[in-house]
Amino acid sequence: MTPPLPASCDLLIVGGGVNGTGIARDAAGRGLSVVLCEQDDLAAHTSSASTKLIHGGLRYLEEFHFRLVRKALQEREVLLASAPHIMRPLHFVMPHDAHLRPAWMIRAGLLLYDHLARRARLSASAAIDLRSHIAGAPLKSGYRRGFVYADGQVDDSRLVVLNALDAQTRGAHILTRTRCTQLTAENHSWRATLRSADGELTLTARAAVNATGPWVSSFVAAATPVQTRHQVRLVKGSHIVVPRLFTHRFAYIFQNEDRRIVFAIPYEHDFTLLGTTDLDYHGDPARVHIDAEEIVYLCTLANRYFRQPLAPADVVWNWSGVRPLLADEQSNPMSVTRDYALELAEQPAPLLSVFGGKITTYRRLAEDALQLLAAPLQVRSAPWTARATLPGGDLPEGSFAVFLRTLERRYPWLPQRLRLRCAHAYGTRIERLLGGATALAALGEELVPQLYEREVEYLCGEEYAVSAEDILWRRSKLGLHLRGADPAPLARWLAARGVAR
Repeated sequence: MTPPLPASCDLLIVGGGVNGTGIARDAAGRGLSVVLCEQDDLAAHTSSASTKLIHGGLRYLEEFHFRLVRKALQEREVLLASAPHIMRPLHFVMPHDAHLRPAWMIRAGLLLYDHLARRARLSASAAIDLRSHIAGAPLKSGYRRGFVYADGQVDDSRLVVLNALDAQTRGAHILTRTRCTQLTAENHSWRATLRSADGELTLTARAAVNATGPWVSSFVAAATPVQTRHQVRLVKGSHIVVPRLFTHRFAYIFQNEDRRIVFAIPYEHDFTLLGTTDLDYHGDPARVHIDAEEIVYLCTLANRYFRQPLAPADVVWNWSGVRPLLADEQSNPMSVTRDYALELAEQPAPLLSVFGGKITTYRRLAEDALQLLAAPLQVRSAPWTARATLPGGDLPEGSFAVFLRTLERRYPWLPQRLRLRCAHAYGTRIERLLGGATALAALGEELVPQLYEREVEYLCGEEYAVSAEDILWRRSKLGLHLRGADPAPLARWLAARGVAR
């Protein structure tokens, strides 16, 4: 049972994306009393709308963002070790198009990428002959030379949930679908007004964090007496998912005439993910959606490289997210820095606002945030997250392959595809999901294909899920696999138990 919400806390965090939950986890692990509130579901917006990569950002080298790339590459190693069930190495093939960038420039960039930070888990880059390499088969015959390098792939929305779970395990209170409407200063602390479907409540916090992503500036203006120096530039990034265009394990990074790059990534076994676009955005971040022109752009670029033709009608899913990039003087959205800035206002009470950032550097951002909050909150505990695993990430020998073999022996009755999905999603927490089950029938009714009652109970009871959308699109990607199956039984199950909202 969740303990009652306290009347006061050390730190209130507004925003349940990757930065907010990362800060909550770090702070709770240092002994602070923490409350996090999120107006929607965890990772409901920007943090579930990424390209699903843990990477240094190879293209940022052309913008001379060496410090950011180095920091991200260092974090790439830390994150791959912390959650090997939801993150894994991924090799990218870049076909060479001589009139876009010369081969020597690409090779020099990759060598720099290899050596900006220590690599323990990923192989070095190399030149390849696409006429004989397996990744060359799906490409048009004109591409003969290419390069391969390694980065990481991540389930972004599950990364957010795991940070929230770890924060809660360490004492934090996680409030989803709860909006912070006002921060009022009282005696050098904040009096916070929080509103949910159950009504309005107030609590006192010694300090607050504004981790509202695209809403960071509007939250400060509307809900606090603070004024900030930094601003964000809202940039829309859109992705499409199509039936798989290739069957091998490599991903692609494609160059385009506008000097943008687009990824083509194996996704959910049966699909290929293509993205992303970069467009300035001026609307409501909660209502962002892909435009027809963006779909055509991504299909056209894919058709430039792949033999198999792709049309907008082939798209089976898409998503768009608003990136709150740190505003600078760049006119081109793709040139805007992906680094972050943390701004601490100490009067009338401590308020730390987060501007910018990217998923790969979220843990480092949280560590930097706690360093800034150390003085006002008298934090004396040392940083700890760099060597800690996320929930479910303590795999035997740190190996997903070893873990999977263990599960095969322990749960031979679990269908292979379900076992693989649950192993990736939950890691060692799969035991909390399955409990003492010894047969598939013990998991209850199959509400939609591959989803049984036991898993829904677990997601609602332990992972903050309250709707079919939470379960099918953020806690899992089962919505992509329904293939015309009716999700209504899941919605009815949730409604019958008073969970759905």
